[in-house]
Amino acid sequence: MSGLNPQQREAIHYLDGPLLVLAGAGSGKTRVITQKIAYLVQDCGFQPRNIAAITFTNKAAKEMQERIGKILSPAQAGELQISTFHSLGVRILREEAKALGYKPRFSIFDSADCAGILSEAAGTVDKATVRILQSLISNWKNALVTPEAARHLATDEHQKLAAHAYLSYEATLKAYQAVDFDDLIGLPVKLFSEHPEIADKWQNRLRYLLVDEYQDTNACQYQLLKLLTGVRGQFTAVGDDDQAIYGWRGADIDNLRKLPAEFPNLKVIKLEQNYRSTVRILKAANNVIANNEKLFDKKLWSEHGHGEQISVTTYRDNDAEAEGVVMKLQAHRFEQRTQFKDYAILYRSNHQARIFEEYLRDHRIPYLLSGGKSFFDKAEIKDIIAYLRLLANEDDDPAYIRAATTPKRGIGAATLQVLGTYAGERHVSLFAAAFEEGFAHRVAPRQLEPLLEFGQFINRMQERAGRESANLVLPDLLKAIDYETYLYDHEEERVAQTRWANVCEFANWINKKGELDGKTLIELTQSIALINMLDKQNDEEVDAVQLSTLHASKGLEYPHVFLVGIEEGILPHRESTEPSKVEEERRLMYVGITRAQRTLHISFCERRKQAREFIPCEPSRFIDEMGRDDVRFAGGKEAKPVDKATGSARLDALKAMLAGNKG
Repeated sequence: MSGLNPQQREAIHYLDGPLLVLAGAGSGKTRVITQKIAYLVQDCGFQPRNIAAITFTNKAAKEMQERIGKILSPAQAGELQISTFHSLGVRILREEAKALGYKPRFSIFDSADCAGILSEAAGTVDKATVRILQSLISNWKNALVTPEAARHLATDEHQKLAAHAYLSYEATLKAYQAVDFDDLIGLPVKLFSEHPEIADKWQNRLRYLLVDEYQDTNACQYQLLKLLTGVRGQFTAVGDDDQAIYGWRGADIDNLRKLPAEFPNLKVIKLEQNYRSTVRILKAANNVIANNEKLFDKKLWSEHGHGEQISVTTYRDNDAEAEGVVMKLQAHRFEQRTQFKDYAILYRSNHQARIFEEYLRDHRIPYLLSGGKSFFDKAEIKDIIAYLRLLANEDDDPAYIRAATTPKRGIGAATLQVLGTYAGERHVSLFAAAFEEGFAHRVAPRQLEPLLEFGQFINRMQERAGRESANLVLPDLLKAIDYETYLYDHEEERVAQTRWANVCEFANWINKKGELDGKTLIELTQSIALINMLDKQNDEEVDAVQLSTLHASKGLEYPHVFLVGIEEGILPHRESTEPSKVEEERRLMYVGITRAQRTLHISFCERRKQAREFIPCEPSRFIDEMGRDDVRFAGGKEAKPVDKATGSARLDALKAMLAGNKG
């Protein structure tokens, strides 16, 4: 435990009751969690299987697993439960499904599946409306609001429509033996509340809980933690009220406020030493966040020296900003002999990325865009996953429809309509209905035959998928459905090639995962829905500039950061004008500032192009809040215009140097 500061050491050793660690940005919280797990196992006699560490992202769970793997033996590390809230929820539900009226092989529906069900329940095909309804129902679920209660709470038109659809939506999910993402937390809460004996069993199994990013928990997650820790209160919650930026998706900073009241013997330890940034960067961050009402008072400090001044640059418009930032980045990289991956361009909203992408491409600068379309959202991957879902749960109706019709096998819409009506009358799944005698009398033999063939094929594959490893079953499945031929028959050659390459990449990944984890295809399928992105090991190794939203950048750090578009209406966002929302936007600015290790460049525009006209812009109030002592201002009306010839000559010289450097 060498190299730990006194506060970190105290947080690791404290076991006399519930503990809240207020960990400021860059204060080494992951190290505290991993070292505490090691302390519990090596010094306190805890069995690794009785410890659970809960994170918010797969990436954070993976990082924690890797770190603890370097301290504990492989056998010990393998027994720990390090997972996201949702993965833990799945584990509980698979084991206790029966108590809630589910089969252990229930399906986890993604957002697109749920949108289809909701569209039907609400009687609307308008995608924007369905998205609003999804968001409302999700927020209700996260706040533990039942369909009945939602009807009383609904005030405006959208809320009333959502409340009306909520009950039918839930019933349909249950009929499909399926759950949505919110249920993965909500149903374990229901389970533990209604079955104290099951709650007791899990409390005895998970005897110590460590929760990362506690400030991001919603009401439902908070309840789950309370039910898991029980009266013992054996937990360490690590969080930072200054980085609570997910209120829009149901996270409730009140969970931090409630802890001391609900656990009177709660110990609070502050980690204020920052190991990431220079003094100037921290001072600016502290100055900004000081304008928020504080739950817990803390001030970050650093031994990393003063560092460079923060630059704030005013640009004429968004084109000039993108060009200026890319030129500045390129020049800085050349002068300092750094790598592209040392730089991040951070912004408030996804749409701001496009113009920076253009200029980076023009200058042949490699970049990675976070928050792009997930690999799992590609149509060809969803096609294959539909088959896998059906193997895992034959009552999964959306998967049945997709798999039965892709590739085409003589099952038309009219046949599926008759099947759907019959299945509805009998209260059985489409898969089961196809085999019933009653259905056979409703369709012609030529309609029935392909359905029975398809069902029998799934049954044969099911039997193999439950006992054989994934690398044996999946290639046979792809061969049997002849998916490659289907792609080449329906797409231009180049598109077909790309899509088939994606399917092969997915199959290789499944096979590799099956080998590593020793899991069957069925077992792997049950976890696919929880994976947001393909586990590509090489993302960190790619030498590329990182483009990211401020929300997606939380938990990350970069030597050199460009915060762009820091204007009123963007940050703070024009829809966040009420005081509590401005406070969350300010925390977002704080997160942005504290991603920087050595240099920080902030920029805004005097005017911004929207459609075909220019809209005047004002710098964000957060720039003034940083203070002026450590800030260097440039550009705008006060700046001297650069002589065009001089500017061009400088640029040419820089490009020549860069070209020479490559050689």
